Amino acid sequence: MVFGLWSEIIMDRNQLLDILTRIASGERSPDEGLADLVDFPSARMEYAHLDTHRHLRRGIPETVFGLGKTPDQILGIVERLSGNGDPVLVTRVSDEAAALVVGRWSEADHDPQSRTLQLGSLPPAGGRPILIVAAGTSDLPVAEEAARTAGFLGRRVLRAYDVGVAGLHRLATYSGEMGDAGAIVAVAGMEGALPGVVAGLVSVPVIGVPTSVGYGASLGGFTPLLTMLASCACGLTVVNIDNGYGAAVAAHMILGRGD
Repeated sequence: MVFGLWSEIIMDRNQLLDILTRIASGERSPDEGLADLVDFPSARMEYAHLDTHRHLRRGIPETVFGLGKTPDQILGIVERLSGNGDPVLVTRVSDEAAALVVGRWSEADHDPQSRTLQLGSLPPAGGRPILIVAAGTSDLPVAEEAARTAGFLGRRVLRAYDVGVAGLHRLATYSGEMGDAGAIVAVAGMEGALPGVVAGLVSVPVIGVPTSVGYGASLGGFTPLLTMLASCACGLTVVNIDNGYGAAVAAHMILGRGD
């Protein structure tokens, strides 16, 4: 192995252990070992600079944000990331780009509703599941982005959909799921009241996701965003408008490694 070529390979835990072992044995000096480690490995492409060290550093491989990328660019990035041995998740992927990737890897899983595509997934994380709660059916694209992301990260996923405050009795039918969950992602548009209600009922972390669903006064998601931020339910955390991916990652990291 040529240690100076980290820009072309992925550093996994075994490779890191190999570097440390060589330093401990005296085969490489501490200065040489530092030179091996000083630059995070990456993969440079004409149109992207991939962070292949992220899985080692954060426990989560780099995710591809598909919006604005051409199908050929997405195909090239997926090919490079999967070649490094990591599973790959693409969010906000177009049908055209997804078809190109599925044509290359038949095992790739594309979900048009959530606009996600994944090639493989992380090992099961163990621990309690993540519950995805959605106020209305119109919120499902964002809710499913969260659910698919959580599943990609190795989490068990529970769902409670169309349980918004216009018919709050519907939420009560999911009391068992709320009790089983280790974290809850609550997705709502319109006035965005549901996450505050959920956070007032449970003893686990709740992450609110405002969506851009709603009539004019919902202001494309700003009204539910401000409702969630102003909630009196303590411990409610809020992510950006329509950011189901970010909410699922946050829930995953809050839960830790499941042990």
